[in-house]
This record gives sequence, C-alpha cells and structure tokens, in this order.
Amino acid sequence: MNEILTLENLVVAYGKKKIICGINFSVSRGEILIIAGESGSGKSTILKAIGGLLGKGGAIVDGQIFFDGKEITFLSDGQRRKLSGDSIGFIFQNAGASFCPIRTIGEQIFEAVRAHRDWDKKFFRERAEDIMQKINLSPEILDEYPFRLSGGMAQRAGILAATILEPKLLLADEPTSALDIVTQAGVVKELLKLRERLKISIVMVTHDLRIAKFMADKILIMRHGATVEFGTREQIFNAAQEFYTRELIKAAGL
Repeated sequence: MNEILTLENLVVAYGKKKIICGINFSVSRGEILIIAGESGSGKSTILKAIGGLLGKGGAIVDGQIFFDGKEITFLSDGQRRKLSGDSIGFIFQNAGASFCPIRTIGEQIFEAVRAHRDWDKKFFRERAEDIMQKINLSPEILDEYPFRLSGGMAQRAGILAATILEPKLLLADEPTSALDIVTQAGVVKELLKLRERLKISIVMVTHDLRIAKFMADKILIMRHGATVEFGTREQIFNAAQEFYTRELIKAAGL
C-alpha cells in the first residue's frame, strides 16, 4: 500500500455550520500535497481534523481518515498522543507562539521527545544539533527562550520539534505566511530537503500559489469548504479545468 494518508468524504462542523463538505484525497509516501484557496475556505480545518486538533466545538460528523493503513478518525486522547509527534508532526503558522515563553526551546522539545523515546539529554542534544545543522539553525537556539527568536528562527525551531522523531507525515499550516520573502524561500527549501532526507510525506496549507507551484506533487484547490479541483501540479498549472482555479493562478501572476 503506497498511500500514507487517505480522506474519504470528510465532513467537519462547528455547531450546526459545516466547515468541510465531503473532502476526498490521498497522499502517497514521500509525496507533497498542497492545499490552497482563499482565506476561510477550510484549509486549516482539514489539517486540524487529521492531527486531532479541532478543539472545542469542532467535530467530524462524517467520513473517515486513514493513516498508514489504519483508521484514525476517532482516537482516544491516549491513542492520539502516541501518534502525534512520533508518526505525525505538525508545524504551526506561528511556531514561536506554540512554544511556552518561560522555558527554553531545548527543554520543551526534550520533554515532548521523552513522551515517545527513552533518550537521555546527551543523545537528544546530539540528534537535535544534527538536524539543526541541516536546517541552518544554530545549536545555541536550544538554550534560548522563544521570545528571543526571529520569525525565521522560530519557524526552523518548529521544524526541528516536528521532525526530530522522523515522523512519516508532516502537517504544515501556513508555515511561511508570517515571514519575509527571503526567509520564506529558506523554509520552503528546508522542507524539500527534509522530504528528500527522511522520505517524509507533507500536507501543507498555503494561500500562496507560487509556493504551491514550487513544492507540490499534488494540489487541492478549495473554496467554501469544498473541493474545486484536485490534481498534479502539472494538471493544475498547465490545464486547470475550473474557472476559479484559473482565476487564482491569474491573480498570483503565474
């Protein structure tokens, strides 16, 4: 079985309002899927559903989510904790805000790692510094507090936290939207390098079709919680079937 992730007729609602309306797609091992569309189209909600992060008031009301051949639609908190971080990593839009401000980056990542691995601090540090070298992040960052990091450093620290256990699937929610253009390019390149090095699958949300064109193997275009178009990068950018998709591409200057 080559698929690492499959969504079948996923429907998500907040209260009586449906946010996601029957989404279907699959992601193969080592593949990058970009979910694109205007703000409020439901892109981030899909990632939260996959990662078990819908939060208070959000609910999956129909459909199924399969990860690595097993259904994960409705997991207990304990089952979800075993999966998160170990097999599924998550990079948030503002990684700096996802860290506790009064503890160092290293302390927080080490605590998360210890929930899954019996590593001592020396081995953790060696492993972390090896990854940090590959993503252009100074080892001293492990001893820093989140508020002392620039946006680019915080995003790379988020990448470190999400990938140190070498998960099979990485979920990335607008990981470049708060960054300047130069830093955006750096983060995108690091994600591509991680895909090559770890053979990791990535599902990434963005509203920037330039990033989608550079990174994606497959692209899902969404609007109002529903699929507009789904296809390979070449199909979407060279032969889009839907008017809305063509207008998005035109608006991006592509």
